[in-house]
Amino acid sequence: MPGERIPYVDGRTAQPAALERVAARVAAQLRAGRDVFTGRSRPVFVGMGASYAALALPLRMLADGAVPARQELASEIGSGVALADADLVIGVSQSGRSPETVDTLAMVPRERRAAVVNVVPSRLGYTAAHTVDLGNEPDSYASTIGYTGTLIALAMIARTILGTSPAEVAAEWTGIADVLTRHERALAPVVDEVAGRAGRVVAADIVASGASRSASESGALLLREVCRVPASALVTRNYLHGEMESAGQTLHVVIGDGRELEIARSLAGARHLTLCVTSAAVDPGDHLHVVRIPEGVSMPVRTVLETAVLQRLAGSLAMVRGVAIEDFVFDNTDTKIEEPIG
Repeated sequence: MPGERIPYVDGRTAQPAALERVAARVAAQLRAGRDVFTGRSRPVFVGMGASYAALALPLRMLADGAVPARQELASEIGSGVALADADLVIGVSQSGRSPETVDTLAMVPRERRAAVVNVVPSRLGYTAAHTVDLGNEPDSYASTIGYTGTLIALAMIARTILGTSPAEVAAEWTGIADVLTRHERALAPVVDEVAGRAGRVVAADIVASGASRSASESGALLLREVCRVPASALVTRNYLHGEMESAGQTLHVVIGDGRELEIARSLAGARHLTLCVTSAAVDPGDHLHVVRIPEGVSMPVRTVLETAVLQRLAGSLAMVRGVAIEDFVFDNTDTKIEEPIG
C-alpha cells in the first residue's frame, strides 16, 4: 500500500531487513538508469525537512570526488536562476508530496529533473524525468526506514555520478541488515541509560561535521518531533566559536573521531550529560557515555549507523518523558500535496 504508516517502534524493528530490500532495489534501478547520473558535473540536490538533512552525505561524497555539487533548501530557491548552471536537479522527498520540492523541480527543463522518493506513484515522481524509488516501504510518521533508505539511495547515486561500477555500488551495502542488527544490540543499553538520565533536560545539542551532519540534523529533528526536546544540529568547528557556552541542563550528542572527542571530554568534564558516537577508543566516565561505530565501515554505512543511534535515543527519551511518539502537536496541512497524481 503506497505511503503506509507504521508505529515508530515497528519502523525501528523492521529497519534492518527493509534496508536490504532498499539497497537491492535501488542498485537495480541505477544499473538500468546509469546514464542518467554518470558523469554529471554540476548536480544540485534539493529537499525539505529530513530530506534536506540527508543531503549532507552525498555532498561530502561528491566533494571528496572533486564534483562541485551543492544542496538547496527547496523553499528558499526563489527562482530558476539559482539552478541555471545545474546539469541535473535531484529533488528528494520520501512522500514525494513536498510542494516546495515539486515547485523547485518545475523551474528546470524536465530532462534535467530527477527524484528520490519512497512512495510511488507520487507528485514528485510524476514531475521528474528520472525517478529512483525505495519501493513503497512502510514508514513511521517521524521517519525511520524512509530516512535511512534515502541515505542509501543518495549514497548510491553519488557513487554512480563518480563513475563507480554498478557491482561496487551494490557491494557497499551487502549484509547491511546484519551490520545494523549487531550495531543496534551494542548501542541499546548505552543509549537507554543516557535517555534515562536525560528526562529533565531543557535542550539538546547534536554536534557533527561532514557526512555525519546527515545524522546530526535528522537526529535533532527527531528529538523535536518524537520527544519534544528543543534540539539543535551544530557543526563541530562552529560549536567551538561560542555555541557550546549555553551548556546547562542539556544533553550533548557528539559524533565523530576528530576534534569531537575533545569536545565530548570537555563537556563531560564539566558534568554535562554527553553521548559520544565514534569509532575511536574512548573510555566512558560518569558523564561521558560512548557508542562505538564499527571500524572499517565506509562513510555512507557509518552515517546510517550514526543515524540509528539518534533514532534509538529519540524513542527511548520519548518513553522516559511520557510522550506518545505518534501524537504530533501541530498538523501543518500545507506541507504535503493532497491532489491526485497525473
